[in-house]
Amino acid sequence: MRSIRHQLLVWLLAIVVAGVGAAGWLIYRQALAEANELFDYQLQEIAAALPSEPFSQIFGAHKEADEGIVIQIWSRTGALMYYSHPRAPLAPRAELGFSTERTERGDWRVYGAIVGDNVVQLAQPVSVRNRLAANVALRTLWPLIVLLPLLGLAVWVIVGRGLAPLARVTRALNARRPEALDPLPDRRLPLEVQPLVRALNGLLARLTEALDTQRAFVADAAHELRTPLAAVQIQSQLVARARDDASRREALDDLQAGVTRATRLAEQLLALARAEPAAGAVRDSVDLQLLLAECVAAHAPLAQRRGVDLGFEDAQPATVMADADALRAMFGNLLDNAVKYTPPGGRIDVTLTVGQEARPCVQIADSGPGIPPDERERVFDRFYRDASARARADVSGSGLGLAIVKRVATQNGATIELGDAALGGLLVTVQF
Repeated sequence: MRSIRHQLLVWLLAIVVAGVGAAGWLIYRQALAEANELFDYQLQEIAAALPSEPFSQIFGAHKEADEGIVIQIWSRTGALMYYSHPRAPLAPRAELGFSTERTERGDWRVYGAIVGDNVVQLAQPVSVRNRLAANVALRTLWPLIVLLPLLGLAVWVIVGRGLAPLARVTRALNARRPEALDPLPDRRLPLEVQPLVRALNGLLARLTEALDTQRAFVADAAHELRTPLAAVQIQSQLVARARDDASRREALDDLQAGVTRATRLAEQLLALARAEPAAGAVRDSVDLQLLLAECVAAHAPLAQRRGVDLGFEDAQPATVMADADALRAMFGNLLDNAVKYTPPGGRIDVTLTVGQEARPCVQIADSGPGIPPDERERVFDRFYRDASARARADVSGSGLGLAIVKRVATQNGATIELGDAALGGLLVTVQF
């Protein structure tokens, strides 16, 4: 696991070392330039101090050395008068002015001049100047080099102090109880930490909302299941108390109807739970025309038994990216509602068209009682049934069908609208 403190320490020290190296190189170059200037001036001064009158030949007998200055003196006739280091690897000819000679022993800085009746040549190893410049640069930089470990320690401590607010936030989260979802305090925090805390607070707020929704769903489901289960219990008792076959058959029919209602409610609750965002459904390419045909075919026998004409008005080819099972549940609920609330002899038309920008649109129109305009928003709430549905004693419902439809439409990128159908009933439009 990578540590922010470790990364900052490594990068800062690397930058400091690179900076010290660059500074050392610049200091070395500057010191070398100054040393060259100083030593060149020294060579000129030594040359000017040498005797200018002719003198006898005196060959130097100094020991061989690459350090220091080598002096050669010639007469104007070209006779060598003086040589301080006979074995110095220098050219036997004097070149006036400054020059640099490359020899097997390294580079030499050479100065030649005419002094009176003599020609003098002074030479000095370039290594002497380089060594002097390196010593100057090293003496300048060694305090910084010595301070590098202290600088690393200071960076480690300062970065640790800077990351302390993150450690406080971590301790605050670890110390929380599972049910504590109140927001974290974001005062007295650095500007860099505040966005993280605000993001955590947003997550906690969404989690609180999701948990509240889940609690409400569980409470509503328990309340709604209590009634059909109580009815099933009473009907089972009536079956046990029946004294003849006719009353027993009637009680068994009521018991079967009660079990059917309870099973239907449980299935719708399960479908609603699966339609929640946490279900993590995978979207795929869905042939909408084929899926609608399957849903219509599945509800055709029920519509036929009720004397309702169910079929396609128009069906154009269309493909959407969605969860096929969720869409099947959504259209199944819409068709189930339409078949239940359409009176015998009525009609249900299903239309699939492709509008602008290749956006599929599904419309289901029936000739039933419809839904009053002022209740069309509320019917998408869980367990809510509009006034006309509650007045129908022959139609049972839990108020979950349209809630499932709304949830599936939202999760699959579709919008749903309720309106008035040309047949006189309800028009449901699903726009992808």
